[in-house]
Amino acid sequence: MIDFSLKDFIDILLVALLLFYVYRLMRESRSLNAFMGIIIFIVVWVFVSQVLEMRLLGTILDKLVSVGVIAIIVIFQDDIRKFLYNVGGHRHIRSVLRLFQSKHGDTLAADRDRLRRGIMPVVMACMSMSKNRVGALIVMERDVPLDDIVSTGEVIDANVNQRLIENIFFKNSPLHDGALIISNNRLRSAGCILPVSHDLDIPKELGLRHRAALGMSQESDALCIIVSEETGSISTAYAGQFHLRLSAEELEAELVKM
Repeated sequence: MIDFSLKDFIDILLVALLLFYVYRLMRESRSLNAFMGIIIFIVVWVFVSQVLEMRLLGTILDKLVSVGVIAIIVIFQDDIRKFLYNVGGHRHIRSVLRLFQSKHGDTLAADRDRLRRGIMPVVMACMSMSKNRVGALIVMERDVPLDDIVSTGEVIDANVNQRLIENIFFKNSPLHDGALIISNNRLRSAGCILPVSHDLDIPKELGLRHRAALGMSQESDALCIIVSEETGSISTAYAGQFHLRLSAEELEAELVKM
């Protein structure tokens, strides 16, 4: 008689959920074929060494598995980083961490009020640039620091101001091609270089700004705002997902949710 307890059921359920999450992550990152190849190799390895008990072939496969761990880390380093970020960036985990980061609730409330006061200049600047078909890419930093991205541009460290944002992205400005980083309600750096997403599912009508915004949202918890130079439409990228053709009210709502 098989001894099957509730703990065994939970164990199997957690393993199934983990495999499903890894499968979905690999499918989104176009690494599914490599992942399935690894699964097939593991099944063959277990079958040869445990079921057939082929010592010579089993020993060779054992050596390959021991070295293969390092190879897997090298091959899937981007996917592993994304997986760990998704785990650590979950909203419930961030909420718990905030409890340890701040002892006073009124401090958090004051920070939120200060951030919300900086939202409207960004919204108004985006609406003005949308009307005049001026391309823009704005990155709103959240919990994950973007110091490495900030260092690729020109440090500004100024108050959030509508006219200053519009001047940065003016067509003749030397900084208009890069991204503007907003951190702690400050215009921190402009002309920054962002990681570009190579996701094949991105619609072809979306340009390099959209790809850079998506890449940034995949590697951090930042909210990226894109103003299209061709159409004037306003979009956002967050957690690897686009929200296209937003109105002023919808953009404001996206920023308030930060």
